[in-house]
Amino acid sequence: MDLAEIEAIRREFPILGREIAGRRMVYLDNSATSQTPDCVVKEITRLYTHEKANVHRGVHTLSQEMTDLQEKSREHVRKYINASSIEEVIFTRGTTEAINLVAASFGSRFKAGDEVILTVMEHHANIVPWQLLQNRTGIVLRVVDINDRGELDIDQYRSLFNEKTVMASFCHVSNVLGTINPVKEMTEYAHSRGVPVLIDGAQASPHLSIDVADLDCDFYVFSSHKMYGPTGIGVLYGKKKWLEEMPPYQGGGEMIGKVTFEHTTFADLPFKFEAGTPDFIGIAALSKALDFIEDVGMERIASHEHELLEYTQKRMEAIEGVKIYGTAKEKDAVISFLVGNSHPYDLGLLLDKQGVEVRTGHHCAMPLMDRLGIPGTVRASFAVYNTLEEADMFLKALQRAVAILE
Repeated sequence: MDLAEIEAIRREFPILGREIAGRRMVYLDNSATSQTPDCVVKEITRLYTHEKANVHRGVHTLSQEMTDLQEKSREHVRKYINASSIEEVIFTRGTTEAINLVAASFGSRFKAGDEVILTVMEHHANIVPWQLLQNRTGIVLRVVDINDRGELDIDQYRSLFNEKTVMASFCHVSNVLGTINPVKEMTEYAHSRGVPVLIDGAQASPHLSIDVADLDCDFYVFSSHKMYGPTGIGVLYGKKKWLEEMPPYQGGGEMIGKVTFEHTTFADLPFKFEAGTPDFIGIAALSKALDFIEDVGMERIASHEHELLEYTQKRMEAIEGVKIYGTAKEKDAVISFLVGNSHPYDLGLLLDKQGVEVRTGHHCAMPLMDRLGIPGTVRASFAVYNTLEEADMFLKALQRAVAILE
């Protein structure tokens, strides 16, 4: 994209005009959460001021209008990820709840000694739910290691499968290393061994086209707030055959067929897994975020972000004392790094004082930090609205921070 196109996109994000510490802000914390365009914010305001009413079961006009908007958004998500049916699209509070749902519900069929394969680069959201299941049932967790570039050891991955393997769950893109995993290949191998697969797509959905039919995964999960949408909304895609077999995750209104004190029957998909009043405003507004992505075009987004990644990472490698973690051949627009023996928090504060907003810490990936032998990193992550000028501002701020730390 040329500069005029990027500037037009940036005008959709008023927050990008903020100043931090008297300097123009450079927002590079997009892996944690992306900013939200005006089209989404205006839709949220419109919904609250003109459409708000509880969805489903209401015969009055507002309820029916809001229900229609929510279900149109579900259909939009279905098309966006190429699911075969809206019955396979479950709205959750985010990626974390979606994984917990699968671990608790699909995992209820697992027994002591069954094995679940994870990777060392997983976010805590794709570790702790399986550990909770381990505590309840006695399943065993097996972990795939990485090489020095931050790429999964695929040979080891294959070697972990045996007659006890019941599940493989792994991220599409590492939130720390930026590594884009060969998830289609990994899914194909798991299926050849009769093992279902969950893919954590939280870091992939803002940057890559997602086609669950092509991936043939059994479950795919992602969050709205990382892809220019409202907070508190996520999506669980699940193959219908599994969702029909799985017991409900939560009980309450909406997910029922009939309730007596003696017995309860459950609603059909997708509502069986959507207990209680949903965030129908956020769900409806998510459709506008998808409109934004589709209007820009995922190929153009990915190309622009890759240009930012290559430009910035190459220049960072020339700065003395900077060590980058994650140099995979297939990498997303994320750069995690340290400077000498400096603590990442110190570097993050020095960058913030220059108007550069980055993420510091373990990034909810403490096992990966243990594997790397470090307490945490500084992470700069790009989105479609970032520019080469901002990359230069970040690099200049980093060089100054390095000089101060020395």
